[in-house]
Amino acid sequence: MARAGLSPDAIVDLALQIIDEEGPAAVTLSAVAGRAGVATPSLYKHVRNLAEVNTLVSIRVMDELADKARERVLGLSGAEALHAFMNVWREYARSSPGRYAAMIQAARPELAEAGGRLVDILLALLRGYGLEGADAIHAARCVRSAVHGFAVLEAAGGFGLPADLDDSYEQLKRMIISGLPK
Repeated sequence: MARAGLSPDAIVDLALQIIDEEGPAAVTLSAVAGRAGVATPSLYKHVRNLAEVNTLVSIRVMDELADKARERVLGLSGAEALHAFMNVWREYARSSPGRYAAMIQAARPELAEAGGRLVDILLALLRGYGLEGADAIHAARCVRSAVHGFAVLEAAGGFGLPADLDDSYEQLKRMIISGLPK
């Protein structure tokens, strides 16, 4: 019988607490079980293994990012919408660095729905530039690569030169957007 209060969602909540406090590497089944006040084998009634926990965490993070992006771009179009989308992405990575780092970047079937929500928002914005099909996919990959790369380098302290990072990010956004069809 499953322990009262323990569920896959509750396990993800506990894993996210660990990630927020100690980083993604600290998430183990033992650590999650400790937070839940149960023995590690008790988790197996709710999740198969640590890989499933990591997948569920990634889905939650993608959902959070998609919800924030959708809220921010609602009612916007063109460059204004794309700027807002790119800002949300960076803000999420900055405000929740552990969660962002825990997000699985590889395309996997079990992540398709959650990842698709985020991609669908971006593809909708790119339709405003007349991009469809493969052209939209290429553009979406460029946007994702630029924003993710900047966020990861920023989180790692990879920008050591004295120029302002916010100014650099604004330039990155302008460069990406100016490369799209008018």
